[in-house]
Amino acid sequence: MTVTDRLTDGVRTALAAAGLPAAEDCAWEVPRQAEHGDYATNVAMTLARAAKRPPRQIADALAKNFPAMPEVARVEVAGPGFLNVFLAPAWTAATLHEILDAGAAYGLGTSHAGQRTRLEFVSANPTGPLVIVNARAAAVGDSVARLLRSQGARVTTEFYVNDAGTQFEALARSFEARVRQEFGETAALPENGYPGEYLIDLAKEYRAGGGALDVPGDERARLEHFGRWAVERMVEQQRRTLAAYGVDFDVWSSEQRDVRDRGLPEKAVQELAARGLTYEQDGALWFRSTAVEGAGDDQDRVLRRRTGELTYFAVDIAFHHYVKFAGVDHVIDLLGPDHHGHVPRMRAAMQALGHPPQAFQAPIIQLVTLLRDGQPVRMSKRRGEFVLMEELLDEVGRDAARFTFLTRRHDSPLEFDLAVATRQSSDNPVYYVQYAHARIRSIHRQVAEQGIAIPAWRDVDLTPLTGAEEQALIKRLLEYPNLVAGAARAAEPHRVAYWLTELAGVFHPYYKNHRVIQDDRTLMLARLALCTAVGQVIANGLALLGVSAPETM
Repeated sequence: MTVTDRLTDGVRTALAAAGLPAAEDCAWEVPRQAEHGDYATNVAMTLARAAKRPPRQIADALAKNFPAMPEVARVEVAGPGFLNVFLAPAWTAATLHEILDAGAAYGLGTSHAGQRTRLEFVSANPTGPLVIVNARAAAVGDSVARLLRSQGARVTTEFYVNDAGTQFEALARSFEARVRQEFGETAALPENGYPGEYLIDLAKEYRAGGGALDVPGDERARLEHFGRWAVERMVEQQRRTLAAYGVDFDVWSSEQRDVRDRGLPEKAVQELAARGLTYEQDGALWFRSTAVEGAGDDQDRVLRRRTGELTYFAVDIAFHHYVKFAGVDHVIDLLGPDHHGHVPRMRAAMQALGHPPQAFQAPIIQLVTLLRDGQPVRMSKRRGEFVLMEELLDEVGRDAARFTFLTRRHDSPLEFDLAVATRQSSDNPVYYVQYAHARIRSIHRQVAEQGIAIPAWRDVDLTPLTGAEEQALIKRLLEYPNLVAGAARAAEPHRVAYWLTELAGVFHPYYKNHRVIQDDRTLMLARLALCTAVGQVIANGLALLGVSAPETM
């Protein structure tokens, strides 16, 4: 039970004792100013209408009837009706026993227990290597999966391979041209082709592996041959890069195999038609997207062009309805900034096919500006002038890359400064957080080297931890379970990165100003317990971000 769960029980007891209506929800926040307490709630304001009393009067009644609790030193009423709670120092110190006992499980919860979620992210087209924008999406997506699982959700992570359609054909023609050039022929890239040098390397690999220049069959068979060979190699390269980044997908879905070959797009169109949500105009078949209440789409969408060809939108509807939603309650797509218009139309289609509005989410991952020596690095996948994800990992490493991407909200543009990410100083957030963990492990090595016997943590007397800095650290640790639950609920892993940076900012000064190993054994053991708990929570938080907690630095 979290500290806010305990305080909520106190509020409910006080409401009942005062003869006031019960509160369905009791929201708590940590005040910015210490004089406003450790936790504050506006429950008196939310109950004002039901109780038919002014909020301040309700808050006064809550304070008067608040039960005696070991957790609480006192409660105060402030402003128009806030109830401020001050934790008891002795109880606060004693909570370290619970944190240390929980260990790696501290912060795990059940707020998403039973929820089945399918989470798609990255899903870069197999027309080129992964770039740094994909690296940001991978960091966010993998961390969201870890957060949801930490709260009891069953999550299936997915990479969707767009191995069909116009981009697949452009890749096939581009690769065939590079293969012909490799065999000494004169061949120009198609107008919409991919000029990156990676296809030249791929063509060399194709020839070295015994690949033939002449392929039996018509043009379609030839494009299928070259396109499938290129896609297979590009996807395998993407798998390796992501694995090096600490990201392994549960499912790799194929547009061709899992959707088109099964005839699902036609089936989806028929289902929409049966629901009266399609119409023909100008030779094309349209989806009545604007007729779906609450979806937010501002125009109807084409499902089948006048040529008879189904649109990518129709294919995507089928993929979501028949594949993604099979066996899950919740689908999350992390999309790039060029997909804003895709969200309301897909939301409309899912609602039209019977899925609840809240069952489909599509957060947008904003762009990254990479700085090198203070100058932006130009990126253009189409022209082949791009920064590879592999290059980023080689230069800054997995931990720095992932943590840096998670220092900002996913829907905010991010400037990634290579100089900061490789700097060993407090300017570098991942170094600052990891160094706190390494410092704590260093204390333990010193304890072992000096032969100091450490009893079980449950037997350590924690009452000496009454100092302001020690209380502040412990209160930070008490925030952690609620922080993780909130980050999972909002699908915002940056909250964890930000909180860990703040925790390190409280710990480092404490470490410098308070000697842990000392002659006063009782104080030493209490401070060692505190430091150990801080290190454990840092390790737990970093694990949610897919970042290591080093023993030494």
